[in-house]
Amino acid sequence: MTRHYYILPLILLMLTGLTFTSGCNTARKAYNQGDYERAVRMSTDKLRSSPNNRRAREVLVKAWPMAVDLHLNRIATFERSNDPFRFEQMVNSYEQLNTMTERVQRCPRCLDLVSIDRIYIDELLETRQKAAEVRYQAGVAALSPTNRERSREAYDHFLVVERMVPDFKDTRELMEQALSYATLHVIVHVPPIQSRSLSVSHEFFHNKVLEYLQTNRRMSDMVRFYFPDEARAEGIDRPDHEVFLEFDEFAIGQTLVETNTSQVKSADSVKVGEVTLESGEKLDVFNIVEARYTHNRKTLVSNGVMDMRIIDAWTGRVITQEKIPSEFVWISEWATFNGDERALTAEQRRLSQLREAPPPPAQDLFIAFTGPIYDQVTDRLRRFYSGYR
Repeated sequence: MTRHYYILPLILLMLTGLTFTSGCNTARKAYNQGDYERAVRMSTDKLRSSPNNRRAREVLVKAWPMAVDLHLNRIATFERSNDPFRFEQMVNSYEQLNTMTERVQRCPRCLDLVSIDRIYIDELLETRQKAAEVRYQAGVAALSPTNRERSREAYDHFLVVERMVPDFKDTRELMEQALSYATLHVIVHVPPIQSRSLSVSHEFFHNKVLEYLQTNRRMSDMVRFYFPDEARAEGIDRPDHEVFLEFDEFAIGQTLVETNTSQVKSADSVKVGEVTLESGEKLDVFNIVEARYTHNRKTLVSNGVMDMRIIDAWTGRVITQEKIPSEFVWISEWATFNGDERALTAEQRRLSQLREAPPPPAQDLFIAFTGPIYDQVTDRLRRFYSGYR
């Protein structure tokens, strides 16, 4: 029994050794594959937790100078190239060099193994400035109040400038200007409901669309929605797209009343009385009972078809058009009967206890059938404009 006490520590030791070996083998594999930076990262991580790990030491000693030389050579190569955006590649290498250096500095054992000549802080800052200047000039050149594609390019250039050097010159103001030029301005029209026979308001639908567009002013970076009064207030005389939402037809509360009268019988015999025998004994009498049952069903159907058109405001061309139907059915059921109630089913008894319900107001019926149309309209707008960039 005593021997068994050593099994668990032995297994843990073996597993720990496997973990150390696995980590070192992975770092060695990265080195053999020429991924010197990853080899440095993995070996420094190992040496921070296990300073005397022999394999990790060997990998770091070999990988460190290779990784440093690789980035310095890349920097020299890009510096000689004709790529106008070469400074961004140089920034990337300087950042990775400094990141590797910081990893080694946080590992006391690593500092004993490799020599850190310098941290490229000044070079990085200088190169960032050069990269920002090149992108800034490219953005200024691309900026155009009449060309959305070019202004999108300008916006992208200014994004890079901000990433390289925040608050570089007047980049933020130019970004806003580029975004305005590049934005697809869309006016959404929801005309009033035209109905001679019904007095209903389209405010519910209008307000739902308004609420959705206010919450989703930009379904992508380059799309902006307005209602006509908002567009006028912001000086947008001619938008890029116009969305028209109009009901081709609609009907509210088309009424159908159905009445069905039938003679119903109980499913089983029920007690209908009793008789007294000559002996004086009383016996129950059972028989099938009947009733005259009248079932009433009143249905109000409200439906309509909305026409959704998206038009190119500059050419008048219809970009897309869809017909979106919807229907809402309101039902009231009740019943009456004459005869024995026991002839009725449980459902028939329940209905016989009800009375005709008053129909909802026309405005409520309108809201009920336009709700699903609203969902479909907003979904179609989202899917159509989410791809604009």
